[in-house]
Amino acid sequence: MPAQVEAFFHKASNTISYIAWDSQTKQAAIIDSVLDFDANSGHTSTTSAKILVTRFKELELSCQWVLETHIHADHLSAAPFIKKELGGTTAVGDHTPEIQQTFKTIYNAEPSFNTSGQQFDYLFSDGAEFSIGKINCRAIHTPGHTPACLTYLVEDLAFVGDTLFMPDFGTARADFPGGDAGQLYDSIHKILNLPDTTRLFTCHDYAPNGREVAWETTVQAQRENNLHTRNGISREAFIKMRTERDKQLAMPALLIPSIQVNMRAGSLPPVESDGEHYLKIPINKL
Repeated sequence: MPAQVEAFFHKASNTISYIAWDSQTKQAAIIDSVLDFDANSGHTSTTSAKILVTRFKELELSCQWVLETHIHADHLSAAPFIKKELGGTTAVGDHTPEIQQTFKTIYNAEPSFNTSGQQFDYLFSDGAEFSIGKINCRAIHTPGHTPACLTYLVEDLAFVGDTLFMPDFGTARADFPGGDAGQLYDSIHKILNLPDTTRLFTCHDYAPNGREVAWETTVQAQRENNLHTRNGISREAFIKMRTERDKQLAMPALLIPSIQVNMRAGSLPPVESDGEHYLKIPINKL
């Protein structure tokens, strides 16, 4: 049987997390999990992650991987909670140290914060092959939104992170530190060079024009209908559009807490002298 997938929509951050599994061996990966975070109070919660864990156990799966498509700037990862509850190897792209080096400076992180990516169990290089049970998988480096973005190809399923959205919403922004609109265009076309029937799963959906939330599309649908990068749109035109559009966008509401946590593989910064965790707000640095 082909790879199986089930999606979990986190309304507060418009994020979609996934369980992908091999129905024969029951080995599974969890992709882009979410930790609930209330920015007004600073409170965290595992309510949403527990829904995913409960369903995982109902399916009688075994957790092989806890995957991140990139260091997210719009939600906090629940990877440590997922690993504690279900096990699995945490993994992200091998360009993550670039993100860590940039944001260690921006947040003036503790001197002991390591920028080698060692907070994750495994770092995937471009083209790295791995498996979920007996399913052959491949990590594809798709930078542009961030320098470290990955797409995970699981048989004919591609988990594209923030690189592409549904066709009527277009593509990711490219103005975060290390982002690059030209790289984003090239990465999108890596994805669009996959077979037409490849099923694409996005990390976010914002339901434009009042439609229902959606997260699954295909390479063919993106080639024909994507608002920003359908057939016939040149690299130069895309860069111009993306650059002008990004200048008009506000920063994500949870960017400041999210990156501080996600660059640590979902862990909070170390406790301070009073035994409590704190998140910093950099002033005039972003």
